[in-house]
Amino acid sequence: MKKTPLTEVCRASGGKMVPFAGYEMPVQFASTMDEHLAVRRGVGLFDVSHMGEVFVTGPDALKLLQRLTCNNVEKLKDGQIHYSGLMYPEGTFVDDLLVHRFNERKYLLCVNAANRDKDVRWILEHQTGDVQVEDASDRYAQIAVQGPKALETVQPLVDVDLSAIKYYWFAEGHVDGVPAIIARTGYTGEDGFELYTANEPAPRIWQRLMETGRSFGVVPCGLAARNTLRLEAKMALYGNDIDRTTTVLEADLGWICKLQKEDFIGKAALLKQKEEGLRRKLVGFEMLDRGIARDHYPVFVDGRPFGHVTSGSYAPYLQKNIGLVYLPIEHTAVGTPFAVEIRGKQVAARVVETPFYKRNY
Repeated sequence: MKKTPLTEVCRASGGKMVPFAGYEMPVQFASTMDEHLAVRRGVGLFDVSHMGEVFVTGPDALKLLQRLTCNNVEKLKDGQIHYSGLMYPEGTFVDDLLVHRFNERKYLLCVNAANRDKDVRWILEHQTGDVQVEDASDRYAQIAVQGPKALETVQPLVDVDLSAIKYYWFAEGHVDGVPAIIARTGYTGEDGFELYTANEPAPRIWQRLMETGRSFGVVPCGLAARNTLRLEAKMALYGNDIDRTTTVLEADLGWICKLQKEDFIGKAALLKQKEEGLRRKLVGFEMLDRGIARDHYPVFVDGRPFGHVTSGSYAPYLQKNIGLVYLPIEHTAVGTPFAVEIRGKQVAARVVETPFYKRNY
């Protein structure tokens, strides 16, 4: 089991450690509910050092990423980030990822921990021209500072004006004197920053953030709160909501799929699917009767089985039982009823508008 540079800090802070994507990670600290609400109302810290960092550099870096991903990398400006998909020829997901542009010849990909090796292999298999691919994951710690008080928590420790960094942009600077990539991104639906630094100083930076965030009620947060926060914001989880069997259009992520750009892996399949029409789509739902629709619970449409809940939980801020599910396209309109099997009983649910929660900053 791998450890992150912050594993021992998290353990000492009361983190309940579990295996996750090959790493020893905190699933929760004091309370998932408290951690979730702290991020919605104040600020929370997450160890996300398990995430992968892959640099793609060289004269042909842009050309390679345009071919491998579905979003339009040409539209990125220096210092800008976008969400995208690394695609199979079928239009399905190798992975979802963030693409950071330093300049036309240098990009950073932030990829899912469980997919890191697979992603790097896929990129190398399709590598052409003058381009270098470096998996730098083991050299980086990553701390996510999330919540409406994230800026006030981070600003005292950095040498850049955080208010000048727009959402989904980044800057290079220093955190507590340490060189860092400071990105205004997150996986919670709140404002926040993800700080990429070298491994060794990460525990000290974590403690300093706990100090600067104290007056805002900062708490360390685990994987469980990260999951409920991203679900309220309808942010997809690879392995649950998207994978090799789901296309970017079915996943309701057409906004990251630029079919008008030059050819990319998966484009032909996605154009064909768009022309023929979707047979299913990922939608959000809420339970009408009591019961939490957990991941993988069976789903019934008009009394007939149709797949399963991809993500489901009690939503601490919304105080509702919510989830995501693929439904037949004719049953995806808001208000459409269906049922989820909970402990052998079919419990009523309905399709609702998403995101369930939209940040207010």
